Amino acid sequence: MSDEEHQFESMANAVASKTYPQQAGTIRKGGHIVIKNRACKVLDVFTPSWIGRRHSHVKCHFVAVDNCNGKKLEDIVPSSHNCDVSNPLYTDYHLIDICEDGSVILLTEKGDIKDDLKLPTDDARLTQIEDGLLMDKELVVTVMSAMGEEQICAIKDISGTKLY
Repeated sequence: MSDEEHQFESMANAVASKTYPQQAGTIRKGGHIVIKNRACKVLDVFTPSWIGRRHSHVKCHFVAVDNCNGKKLEDIVPSSHNCDVSNPLYTDYHLIDICEDGSVILLTEKGDIKDDLKLPTDDARLTQIEDGLLMDKELVVTVMSAMGEEQICAIKDISGTKLY
């Protein structure tokens, strides 16, 4: 035994710590997957019968949409192999205002201000936010956080609901 101290530096990718492995054959439509280092929601899974008939594995063809930019991505993985799966976290915030630089000002549950989030790129959500603020509606936005990125994924009008 030696008295030396050993220090090990982590060689793992920072993205890898925000995901977990899951067998490709168990991932279903509506689930989450990482394709090309992007957190995605699975739109459809195909397992073509003509692939893997003889000596190769049965393959899963994933069609997914990127959580942040909305681009469609595809990947083909053998069903017995592991894929990285993102673990998204959903948080609700009260929308206060929109800044000139395109970011939004949000109020957290504890009463703190969060102003580091950009407006959504989706035209429908952007219009809903802008129209809601113009009509002085009380809006709550749901922010999805996955793999270190955040994006507004839903908007709710709570103007007519009582909070007490």
